Amino acid sequence: MAKKKAELGENGALIAENRRARFDYAVEETMEAGVQLQGTEVKSLRAGKANIAESYVDVDGNEAWLINANIPIYEPAAQFNHSPTRNRKLLLKRKQINQLIGETQRKGRTIVPLRIYFNKDGRVKLMIGVATGKQAHDKRDVKKKRDWQRDKARILRERG
Repeated sequence: MAKKKAELGENGALIAENRRARFDYAVEETMEAGVQLQGTEVKSLRAGKANIAESYVDVDGNEAWLINANIPIYEPAAQFNHSPTRNRKLLLKRKQINQLIGETQRKGRTIVPLRIYFNKDGRVKLMIGVATGKQAHDKRDVKKKRDWQRDKARILRERG
């Protein structure tokens, strides 16, 4: 949803963040995964272009896949470009995949991509989270708290 270039400290540069995921889901556990990419996809990511807002992770057999992530085509590559929304394999160890399978078999759990970034070695990594969906009243509570914190900060600033 939000594309911003910011520093992650030791982890490297942020490419894209799924801010909507933290609002729609209660993230319980996070995990870092590598992403199998083609050359033009990496060049497009280095330009800071990606959208993971409407994507999700699916575990199929012994493999995990990032589905519906949009990495736009790299214009200078012309005919050697990639498909922008193709399914991309996530590079996880067998133990991690088994853990994800176990987590998603529980009621109401899903795997959502949280952010995509370059690590300190320059490799593309995807932070995924095992999450449960929030109910409408939970979302309203979060919005009320956020609005109150903003109002409180404004009031304190005015009073000095």
